[in-house]
Amino acid sequence: MGIELQLKGHEKDLGGGFLVRRLLPAAARQAVGPFIFFDHFGPSTELPSANHDVRPHPHIGLATVTYLFDGAIMHRDSLGSVQEITPGAINWMTAGRGIVHSERRPERLARQTYVNHGLQLWAALPAEHEEAEPAFTHTAASALPQLEVGGAQVRVLVGEAFGRVSPVATFSPTLYLDVRLVPGATLSLPPLAEERAVYPVDGDLHVDGVVLPAQQMGVLPTGATVSLSAAQPLRLMVVGGAP
Repeated sequence: MGIELQLKGHEKDLGGGFLVRRLLPAAARQAVGPFIFFDHFGPSTELPSANHDVRPHPHIGLATVTYLFDGAIMHRDSLGSVQEITPGAINWMTAGRGIVHSERRPERLARQTYVNHGLQLWAALPAEHEEAEPAFTHTAASALPQLEVGGAQVRVLVGEAFGRVSPVATFSPTLYLDVRLVPGATLSLPPLAEERAVYPVDGDLHVDGVVLPAQQMGVLPTGATVSLSAAQPLRLMVVGGAP
């Protein structure tokens, strides 16, 4: 059945020349599952002279989900949380009735050149939880399940997949996977959530034989099992959940 909808995304300047590739929301699709924002940033070389710090700003009624492939970000918030975000960990901040946070270069890297690369997603909270108490939870990379499926390496970041359950708590059914494909491997992706989309990070992905170019999002048909493969080593993300 392949891809139901293809989203190309667009570049967005968050200030100071800090560019992200924004896939959600889009004119053709506002959300996939609970995810209402999908931003891909980097790979960006952070020079000592660069200032891409995201200064304190507020959120309400949603949760931010930050995941790094490379680099480091220092998170601080109005709850008193101070946490260095590192590759492979899931950082879930529930804004609820209101929170203020910042995301900055860690002090230990102030005089170093390094690469930042990752994703930040926003998840809408169900109406009954929009006024929830704000919270911040860091789940270390080592705490997230990892398994091999059909030659693909799958990390279950949020939700449940292939018999493994992430320890990250959510307010509604949510799916977030980090998948590594090698040439010749095929992942048969079942309907793990009511709504799903795939996002190839660094190469072209074949979805039931149809090519989805790198850094474009493919929304998958409801209830369908799809076949995922690639001609080159590839990292892809799977996102979704209840509408």
